[in-house]
Amino acid sequence: MRDDPDDLLFMVNRLGYGPRAEDYSPWVKQGARGWLEEQLGAPASDNARVKARLGECKLHIKYDAAENKWPAMDEMRPLSSLDSPIEEAWAELFVPDKQINGQERGFPRLETIAATMIRAVYSPYQLREVMTQFWHDHFHVNAFSDDHIAVALPAYDKDVIRKNAFGNFRVMLEDVATSAAMQYFLSNHSSRAGAANENYARELFELHSFGSENYLNDHYDRWRDVPGALQGKPEGYIDQDVYEAARAFTGWTVEDGTGIDGGRKLPSTGHFTYVENWHDGYQKRVLATEFDPFAAPMADGKKVLDLIAEHPAVARHMATKLCVRLVGPNPPASLTDRATQTWQKAISESDQIAQVMRVIATSQEFMQSRGKKVKRPLALMANYVRIMGYDFTPSEGLFNQLSNAGQRLFGWPTPTGLPDKNALFLGSNAMRNRWALLLGLAQNSWGTGDPVPAQTLASWGGKIGTGSETISEWFRLLGAPPDQALIETTATATGLLAFAPPSEGDQKRLSMASAIAAMSPEFQTC
Repeated sequence: MRDDPDDLLFMVNRLGYGPRAEDYSPWVKQGARGWLEEQLGAPASDNARVKARLGECKLHIKYDAAENKWPAMDEMRPLSSLDSPIEEAWAELFVPDKQINGQERGFPRLETIAATMIRAVYSPYQLREVMTQFWHDHFHVNAFSDDHIAVALPAYDKDVIRKNAFGNFRVMLEDVATSAAMQYFLSNHSSRAGAANENYARELFELHSFGSENYLNDHYDRWRDVPGALQGKPEGYIDQDVYEAARAFTGWTVEDGTGIDGGRKLPSTGHFTYVENWHDGYQKRVLATEFDPFAAPMADGKKVLDLIAEHPAVARHMATKLCVRLVGPNPPASLTDRATQTWQKAISESDQIAQVMRVIATSQEFMQSRGKKVKRPLALMANYVRIMGYDFTPSEGLFNQLSNAGQRLFGWPTPTGLPDKNALFLGSNAMRNRWALLLGLAQNSWGTGDPVPAQTLASWGGKIGTGSETISEWFRLLGAPPDQALIETTATATGLLAFAPPSEGDQKRLSMASAIAAMSPEFQTC
């Protein structure tokens, strides 16, 4: 890796959401390698600027009164649940025999979406933001599918995903498994001895660890027939492993007020708990490994997570998935091999994931992958706002437009999470909504903030001149090569063709020109 400004700009666009004018000069002094190390060493907590932005943000909540149920509500409400313990929201929003409007239980989800956008725009720790979204896709929970998940989402984001984004995969697996959000999304909270629910166990193997490529049931339906099984090293997994793992996780549940037996009930806190008499304690076999009967509390489930985290096929699947996200589709085998080896060597290290990311991000294959990734809608939005540098605040209208453009944050309908496929964002409807996203930001259609074009250009060392000159500046700033025909077309479309240095009334047209420049293929990809 060279310490070249072009390399740094590529890295900031691929491993972050693009540069801000105020950050870019210090980053150039650091160089690409220095920037990467600072990013990999970033704290999980927010810095002062982001905390201030989160503290200032308010979202609108409004609903009508319902007789004998709830009073009317119409207020701008702060993001109060982001740092609150889960038991506070749980106790308030899941009260037995009390009717509560659904918008109240959905509000923590909106808070998390707003916080995600604020961090994407304002956090100096851009790589953590990118990786937080990667892990939210990998360990996806649909927070629109169940009120319990919506209420648990701030804790899931903070205490599971952000906490472990650069950490150890085995630790992360257990934090995910014991989270209220995942317990509810994949139904393990209701799994009991004699009626084990397979949802979580199946996705643990297929999505969270081995990947579908290591599902061998189409070739083998008995554990002993799987290659390597008789030596205790099966090459992949089959349905028997799923069934037995589901038994291992019985009794792993959530304190949600459910009755246990004899009139006893669990507390209602949203915290994880283990109920011994719901657990199937009999002998099991997972991945060709015998489990002794009646092991210590939670020992069966933890042993399953140990076996998965240590498996070579899991190392390859996870390393490859990281390469696909950070480098592009069909990453070179030379890179996935090195990333896999690093994953395995660091299997017990607290920064296992960071070590693998360093190998990928400093590789020649990574630096040669420019232009191979289409920016996801969140990245497109944040990149535009960061370059424009105006005072940004999220709104529900922007949330909806991001969904229209193909990225409903925390709301992909299936457990796969948002697929890592460029084609998803390149259809005619997707492109139209991506352009509408940029135009809406430029015109402040959703109350997210007014761009100040003259200040933007000045902060990047440019200036406003004639119509064509100013549009050329936008294309330069947003990474597109100057094309005279396109510049003149943009000037005509925006009414800037015969443009002299502007008055205040020209700000909207100048902002629209910046959005058109951001529609260029060069800005849409990284």
